[in-house]
Amino acid sequence: MPSNAVNVVLAHGAWADGSSWAKIIGPLAADGIKTAAAPLPLTSFSDDVAALDRTLERATGLVVLVGHAYAGAVIAATRSEKVKALVYVAALAPDEGETVADVFYRTDPHPQAPKLAPDAHGLIYLPEAAFAAAFAQNASAEELRVLAAVQRPISPACITVAVERPLWKDRPAWFLVAEQDRMIVPETQRFMAERMKARTRAHPVDHTPLVTASSFVLDIIREAVAYVAG
Repeated sequence: MPSNAVNVVLAHGAWADGSSWAKIIGPLAADGIKTAAAPLPLTSFSDDVAALDRTLERATGLVVLVGHAYAGAVIAATRSEKVKALVYVAALAPDEGETVADVFYRTDPHPQAPKLAPDAHGLIYLPEAAFAAAFAQNASAEELRVLAAVQRPISPACITVAVERPLWKDRPAWFLVAEQDRMIVPETQRFMAERMKARTRAHPVDHTPLVTASSFVLDIIREAVAYVAG
């Protein structure tokens, strides 16, 4: 099967939207790979899974499903038979019965990680200074302005729900460990990758390599696509 018969579906994390994948979408399109970025509302875990499933319904053919950060939990909650491989980009991977918060807070945070709390509307925004300090410390000033401007807040209802059996137990998985991550500590990423028995690639990148080190993200996605293409 040619690799261009495999679709790639991308799921953004908290405090982001589909534009965070801009540097990934173009090169994959140049490879002839159909790509779609699922628009997650970040209003509840079930809302996010439903939004992902709607995007998957529109995909024709086999799918490599990619999740960044929080979306690692979301991509493992779909039951779509189209999904043949999962790619985790500095992502969270709770096991059955765990919540996103359980794995996010399993170790002490990085000293520069922001303190997070819901606002008057019950939504958690990332403080603007945290984009440069922890979210994407390797980004350019222009990239940081865009990330801060398009941020989508996340509801606590996304991270406090115990997940069901995750799809990574039934599909091959790849994991990009971000060794300079200040949001999800690398130790936690390695723990999850080992528990998943994922094909792991570790690089000296920040929490948002899809913006700041896209070549590493493209490499691991292409590896998964080649595997699914057979």
